[in-house]
Amino acid sequence: MNTTDHKNDQDTIVFQLSQLDDLSMENRHHAVLVLADGGEAVVEPLINSMAEVCDNDRRWYRAIALAKVGIPAISPLISAMEKNQDHEFRRYAAAALGEIGEPAVEPIISAMASEDRELRGFLSRALCRIGKPAVEPLNRRLSDSNEILRSCATLTLWQMGETGLPSLVDQILDRKEI
Repeated sequence: MNTTDHKNDQDTIVFQLSQLDDLSMENRHHAVLVLADGGEAVVEPLINSMAEVCDNDRRWYRAIALAKVGIPAISPLISAMEKNQDHEFRRYAAAALGEIGEPAVEPIISAMASEDRELRGFLSRALCRIGKPAVEPLNRRLSDSNEILRSCATLTLWQMGETGLPSLVDQILDRKEI
């Protein structure tokens, strides 16, 4: 890729980011699709843009685009959540991770070892949004040597309700039989 192509790519990203704020819903939806096709190259600009906007509607479109990018967005989203303390930013970043789904489960669980309680809460919400694919990996963490991860796994399974509770109850019953 020559520098002209790179500049054109950057110009496209900047333009599509601006389209996420357009009054036309059709233009916003189109921008989400174009950005999602941009893959890894759009992740940081989308995350930075999501951090800069103050309107939740505008954050929502950025979160959707990040979710559609998928796997390349997982680690940068978690890293941004660790650094950015803004409650609304974290909420939408967690929503994006939850929409990415199963590929995000293990990285999210690993990030729950953080001392940051609020961050752990948002990561738990992302796992609840993912649902059933997160249950078995959370079950494995119920006997983790890290107390924070054990607690987070337990609480997240409990928060999942019908999806996570049977598994949690089975683990408790299995321990009583020992």
